[in-house]
Amino acid sequence: MKKKNLLFPKNVCCYLFSIIIIFIGCSPKINATQTIPTGDNSMVSLDWDGTYTGTIPCADCQGIETSLTLKKDKTYLLKTKYLGKSNTFTEKSGTFTWNTEGSTIILQGISNAPNQYLVGENLLFQLDMAGKRITGGLADSYKLRKVQ
Repeated sequence: MKKKNLLFPKNVCCYLFSIIIIFIGCSPKINATQTIPTGDNSMVSLDWDGTYTGTIPCADCQGIETSLTLKKDKTYLLKTKYLGKSNTFTEKSGTFTWNTEGSTIILQGISNAPNQYLVGENLLFQLDMAGKRITGGLADSYKLRKVQ
């Protein structure tokens, strides 16, 4: 009489092996240049495109009247006017990128002034030259509010 292996029949092994091969073959291939969305972040969760305005503190003027327009195609238009020094706006435009966490935008083409903004719900927080959140008594003054 032939002995049956009741614990691990041959056909079960074949099924398990087939399932493993299918899962390995169907797993997504990711290369080093791809960015994986990190779930719930400003880039994917908020309606960040639009125009943001505010007056940013200035060391040698009354303030910097600022308007920053962000478009879905990752282009920007930054308008600034130094209050008490000029009556005209200076304009800069270009593209922006997101940091790896999807929380901060970086304006390309600006190197001698702050160019990073933390993106919040209908708000942009201007970051310092090192990309850090500004703290202290004037911290609330570094906000741009979205124009509705």
